Amino acid sequence: MARRTWVYDPQSGGRQIPDSIKPRINQRIQDYAEKHYAGKYARIDVRFHGKFCYIDAYTEPEEPEESLLKITGETREEFLKRMRNSPIHLCRLRYFGNENRWSMAFYTYSHEKYEPCIFPHGSWEGTPEEAFATSAVYLHD
Repeated sequence: MARRTWVYDPQSGGRQIPDSIKPRINQRIQDYAEKHYAGKYARIDVRFHGKFCYIDAYTEPEEPEESLLKITGETREEFLKRMRNSPIHLCRLRYFGNENRWSMAFYTYSHEKYEPCIFPHGSWEGTPEEAFATSAVYLHD
């Protein structure tokens, strides 16, 4: 029988994110977003669930055209409210016990799911700020 070997996989496993670091990680992401992407979003939402940290952005929608409102069957106000409350999924971080080494899954709208992603420096692990910078491609002027 072949001997089984453990192999580290940055896209599986992980550790529960301690409550003690959640406010600090949230603040790091908010500060980075404000410094580098101010004006490209209305608010950033950072959510923690188990070993994952999800980062979403909300933007101010453009004025809808009348033809679009006819298609959706909404009033202007209903449309704007819905769009303001529709998140732009940016990425999901996976925690392994180090605040500065997370793996990342980039949200792909073509497949409507999170896909494993390497950081621009070529590693499977990086900081929350690097993850935000990578996934901020969805934030437009």
